[in-house]
Amino acid sequence: MTRSEDVTQLQAIIETPKGSRSKFKFDAAARSFKLSKVLPEGMVFPYDFGYLPSTKAEDGDPLDVLVLTDEPLFSGCLVDCRLLGVIEAEQEEGGKKARNDRLIAAASASLLYSEMNSLEDLNPIVLMEIQDFFVNYQRVRGVAVTILGRKGPEQARKLIRIAADAKHAA
Repeated sequence: MTRSEDVTQLQAIIETPKGSRSKFKFDAAARSFKLSKVLPEGMVFPYDFGYLPSTKAEDGDPLDVLVLTDEPLFSGCLVDCRLLGVIEAEQEEGGKKARNDRLIAAASASLLYSEMNSLEDLNPIVLMEIQDFFVNYQRVRGVAVTILGRKGPEQARKLIRIAADAKHAA
């Protein structure tokens, strides 16, 4: 990804399918998806969760993205998406604070989310549920997540450009 690319349309790699209690993470050294953690009883990922390749976020991992889809995808699935925005968040673990923003995108092939172009197009209750999910699934592990705000596609594009530059500089 370069600065000149249109980052409203992007490709994400799914790590964890919608409806899963098991959180998977790509292990580059093993070139495989690895079980990272299991969510508390009664909690599942509300949508497909993955990352943007060729990016490096503040936490050293690729940028996280929650992909709104009609049906669950599978780990390793490459999906074309339309960027809707970002939920800005701060995470505190072991006395250390770090940003851990979550991009929100809609699968381009989706029928249910085909008309959405920004977070403002999402039902406000669904958006609140997504935020609550990110806060609550970490709580059981002693990780405090604070939602700092929500921004639209323009701010999300800025984060992607910064993370793409950080990846290329590494």
